[in-house]
Amino acid sequence: MRYSVLRFALLVVFSTAFAAAAQQTAPPIAPDSGTQAVVEAGATQPSPAVAEAEAAMVKSDWKGAQSALDTWLAAHPADARALFDSGYVADAQNRLEDAAGLYRRAIEADPHSFESHLSLGLLLARQNKPGEARPELALATTLDPGDGGSALKARAWRALAQIDQPAPGSHDDPAQASSDLLEALKLSAETPADTLLAARLADEAGNAEAAEAAYRRVLATDPKSAAANAGLAHLLIGEKKYAEAEAFLRAALEQAANDTPLTAQLAFVLAAEDNAEALPLAQKLHQDHPEDAAITSMLASVLAQAGDTAGSDALYVKLLAASPSDPLLLVAHAQNLTRMMKYAEAFAAFDKATQLDPANCDGWSGLAFAASRTGQPAITLHALTMRSKYLPEVPSTYFLWATAYDTLHQKAAAATYYQHFLDAAAGKFPDQEWQARQRLVLLNKP
Repeated sequence: MRYSVLRFALLVVFSTAFAAAAQQTAPPIAPDSGTQAVVEAGATQPSPAVAEAEAAMVKSDWKGAQSALDTWLAAHPADARALFDSGYVADAQNRLEDAAGLYRRAIEADPHSFESHLSLGLLLARQNKPGEARPELALATTLDPGDGGSALKARAWRALAQIDQPAPGSHDDPAQASSDLLEALKLSAETPADTLLAARLADEAGNAEAAEAAYRRVLATDPKSAAANAGLAHLLIGEKKYAEAEAFLRAALEQAANDTPLTAQLAFVLAAEDNAEALPLAQKLHQDHPEDAAITSMLASVLAQAGDTAGSDALYVKLLAASPSDPLLLVAHAQNLTRMMKYAEAFAAFDKATQLDPANCDGWSGLAFAASRTGQPAITLHALTMRSKYLPEVPSTYFLWATAYDTLHQKAAAATYYQHFLDAAAGKFPDQEWQARQRLVLLNKP
């Protein structure tokens, strides 16, 4: 059970690491120094009032620009260029709902307005509305960017790549995000943010070699890149190169001593190495970030490894109160209940976890054991059957198969699995091997 808990910690820590790293390194999707290029993207010559407003926008004189635009739009409410400019002014002032409404009005006035679709898509992406943002950005990539040129269209492709990238640990196909990024790179030079995204997409695709090369390219020019450091550490940990990962993380933390994701990764590595430093490091992280679910989960995992089952489970119970349908949390909680010999409660938690996630092999393993301990041999056999779809048999599962069939008085099947257990155990489980031999003698009697 220890390793399933570690896998859970791996997922949540990496999710935190990538989220934090992305926030630190990804360029904000917001109005920036490209204001003039976007403003000039319109195909038509503006009226003097709109030209005055755009001149003020280039100087970041938002109040002056807004005043001129409001006066013009009062008399010309369907002027697509003025509507876009007004939306841009609102966007720059962080009046996001006003900006979205104005961009939409600009699109109604001119459905082929590249800059309006692009800016609305970028705004919606910033608001964490990918389902609404994606169609706007995808349409922008098909439109003429006008004087804005390839750089603005590349920006649309980059935003699509960010939206289409799989969530950390999801194992979704990264092909679409990779395709988006390639389209951006056809139009503009590669940036460090592109390299980071390419690294992560390669990692998601299982191409660890390409991912590592990309992370190292970033670190060669920016050794303090939190995203690249977290990403490379992730690869090393995924390959179970714990000693190398520990050395790498310690060196990275010398340059960024208070980096939470890197510290969390180091705590995970130390836990995987059974290093006593893991527990105080995880406790300190939790003390500094008591509401961080990923860090709380990691501390719960480390406490379980250290033998503090009750302390570990108290944290899992707290996490489940906020996320009662999280199968990973349910399995970790159930494993603690099993250690505390609360088999009926463990059975209920494992059962719920496997219903929520039928591919959770740790859940099926735990359910088989808990069902055995609560006298439910038919459920033990069902759980073992489901587990066998994902994992090979081991001595403990052979023994569970055997005892379940034995309880159901299916002598031939029980004898077969007792023999499988003895062959696999090879003297490592003396008590169970003695029991298996005794049962074989009885089962083989005529």
